[in-house]
Amino acid sequence: MFVDDVKIFVKGGAGGAGCMSFRREKHVPKGGPDGGDGGDGGDVVFVADAGVSTLVEFSHKRHLKAGRGRHGQGAKRHGADGDDVVVRVPIGTVVSDAESGDVVGDLDRPDARVVVARGGVGGKGNPHFVSSTRRAPAFAQLGEPIEGTWIRLELKLLADAALVGLPNVGKSSLIARMSAARPKVADYPFTTLVPNLGVVDVGDRSFVVADVPGLIEGASEGQGLGHAFLRHIERSAVTLHVVDLSGGWEGRDPLADLAVVRGELERHDRRLASRPAIVVGNKLDLPGTADASARVAADCERREVGYFAVSAATGEGIGPLVRATGEMVFNLKTAAASAEEHPEETVGAVYRAERPEERDFEVVSIGTRAYEVRGRGVERLVLMTDMENEEAVAHLQRRLERIGVERALVQVGADDGDDVTIGPMSFEFEPAIELRIELEDERDEHEEGG
Repeated sequence: MFVDDVKIFVKGGAGGAGCMSFRREKHVPKGGPDGGDGGDGGDVVFVADAGVSTLVEFSHKRHLKAGRGRHGQGAKRHGADGDDVVVRVPIGTVVSDAESGDVVGDLDRPDARVVVARGGVGGKGNPHFVSSTRRAPAFAQLGEPIEGTWIRLELKLLADAALVGLPNVGKSSLIARMSAARPKVADYPFTTLVPNLGVVDVGDRSFVVADVPGLIEGASEGQGLGHAFLRHIERSAVTLHVVDLSGGWEGRDPLADLAVVRGELERHDRRLASRPAIVVGNKLDLPGTADASARVAADCERREVGYFAVSAATGEGIGPLVRATGEMVFNLKTAAASAEEHPEETVGAVYRAERPEERDFEVVSIGTRAYEVRGRGVERLVLMTDMENEEAVAHLQRRLERIGVERALVQVGADDGDDVTIGPMSFEFEPAIELRIELEDERDEHEEGG
């Protein structure tokens, strides 16, 4: 079963809680803090594997969750990290956010890796909170909780050349003749329902050719299985447009068929229209095809596109077609490799789920005398604080003050008694007197200078 588009739920493991503990030894009545840190949660990681060819595994396994970190213990015993979940997917798999559509990672080469769900950080034990004024901190940090997300996996075949055309033009027979591939072949439309790949040898070189299922008019708008088929053309370097010179059962005009396919490719992705292409007139062995072949050849000459008349049934014309395609693929690969030697000329991105910055936040008014502080880093600080512990809450308040949250609230107009929300926590705002005096002095200086 060939599956090339699935949606799954992924979730990294939660971090383990840090430990609040003190040394308890004989003759040491007041030992120092010795709570261990919590372990980090595991990640969900995808790895491109040449041995995997379909996403069928995810048809029945739609939830992936990494292991949670273990809690810290006394005597500075740190909790173990949670187990990663490493999933092998086909080369050519594109990972994107199911809601926004943003691409998370493109696994377009063997062993390429992408972290699709990072685990939570383990909480710190109480030794981390010792200071000159706090010698025996009676609190520790909670582990970072993690929310899961839905992602989309989309397989786009990695082929050097793609055979495209309307149904029943002989693409499956052509790939079988060009390569060692042995697809299902029969004389009726839509024989091919899944893409086939074949390796074509050209002297001491080789290239990969894909037989993409037949397109129909309206494929770019999703008619038939349009989008499912067209995605497999996007990565190919060369497009081989296959037309039936005999006209098939309905006596179709090969030039009209060629125009339909070109139009569908352009509407799906404009870049496909300008991609290097070769037109292949198939079924040359059938009677009455010479005139059709001449008309297609003249059209290709006018558009400056290569044309080869072949017979997949007898093998006539296959050799020149294979050699021309191989040379075009080789030249394009050489040019691409040369471009990679100059990184400043190429654009690329590698996705990694980075930790949020604590100072990257915004304050928003959400009502009368009500404000919300938004930012993953600030919300993370709150989530990792034990709100039942007064010392922990006091430490959080000092941390928020240091990173500028209190100052930002005052600057937007927050005053004593206003409601402030950060993540799941709400509280009444009580700005420090020193801060209010400082900001009032700054405003006075600004007004005097103006």
